[in-house]
Amino acid sequence: MFVDRVLSGMRPTGSLHLGHYHGVLKNWVKMQQEYECYFFVADWHALTTHYDSPRIIEESVWNMVIDWLAVGVDPSRATLFIQSRVPEHAELHLLLSMITPRGWLERVPTYKDQQEKLSDKDLGTYGFLGYPLLQSADILIYRATQVPVGEDQVPHIEFTREIARRFNHIYGREPDFEEKAQAAVRKMGGKNAKLYNEFRLRYQEKGDDEALQFARSLLEEQQNLGSADRERLFGYLEGCGKMILSEPHAMLTAASKMPGLDGHKMSKSYNNTISLREDEPSVTKKIRTMPTDPARVRRTDPGNPDHCPVWQLHQVYSGEDTRNWVQQGCRGASIGCIECKQPVVDAVLAEQRPMRERAQLFLEDTALVRSIIAEGSDKARRLAAETMREVREAMGLAYR
Repeated sequence: MFVDRVLSGMRPTGSLHLGHYHGVLKNWVKMQQEYECYFFVADWHALTTHYDSPRIIEESVWNMVIDWLAVGVDPSRATLFIQSRVPEHAELHLLLSMITPRGWLERVPTYKDQQEKLSDKDLGTYGFLGYPLLQSADILIYRATQVPVGEDQVPHIEFTREIARRFNHIYGREPDFEEKAQAAVRKMGGKNAKLYNEFRLRYQEKGDDEALQFARSLLEEQQNLGSADRERLFGYLEGCGKMILSEPHAMLTAASKMPGLDGHKMSKSYNNTISLREDEPSVTKKIRTMPTDPARVRRTDPGNPDHCPVWQLHQVYSGEDTRNWVQQGCRGASIGCIECKQPVVDAVLAEQRPMRERAQLFLEDTALVRSIIAEGSDKARRLAAETMREVREAMGLAYR
């Protein structure tokens, strides 16, 4: 039976901050309760833009894993690994590059966008051009069904689906495919075989998407089909060959609403961040020295919270009563800016306290962190090896 599997990764290019927590890691903690999750350190991806400063990557890898563990990512529920510890990613990337049109890479929306944003770097490299394909290999090698992304990353998932479709079209036609598919249909039993054939005809002759979904659900329920037969029937259903690489789906996640200290999106590029495990005096100082509404020159001047970066943090961290107190107190000048900031200070420190406590365990026992990654990398590599065995066979590379 196909598993609802989630794959997601983060690039180790510096300290993680509260924007990463609210935008990504909180979702990971929730997902690990509901799905089979694989979370990886994307160190090869980091090299696409930081190839000239590998020390940053090296220094960030283990700190980032500790940050994951500190926020509650649980290695007993999710598989944590480092991308470069699973060299099958690179092999699949290479093999997929043989069939990927260059124009497909150049049209990925983030390609030119990132070149413009990172204009201080020389990104005229194949590694940068090919990073969407490496991303596709990361996903396809684990046959991930769900990939959590924001709206701006959906084109990457569509690109991955196109790559899987193209690979299956070129290499999925095994000898006697149709005869093997029909034999697999008979294994479903009379009633289910009849339903499958009816749904297949409705989809292929009339383009009935509902019939396609019914047929897929029917296949997923079959207990007496091996994985090879199941993949043949998925391919037979859609009029192609054996589905060697399965198409993932984008799992849309809400965009992070975590503002930075200046009111812009929290980002290292803007130097407006609070690190996940930053010490309490530093956090307190950063929030207390945040800019506020320029109209409040003196404490007695009324202000407008909509013009104040601190108000944006209240919207993340404060309850309704506190937000009402801020609105009335700021507009009526009955509270000062330092008073207004204190509930945010208290809430951020309360959020970070358990993170620092959990992190301390791993900071004191770095061997435990390396053991978690070693075990996760081994598990990930076993799954990746299964996919690569089928890919090599399909491409005629399984020499005996």
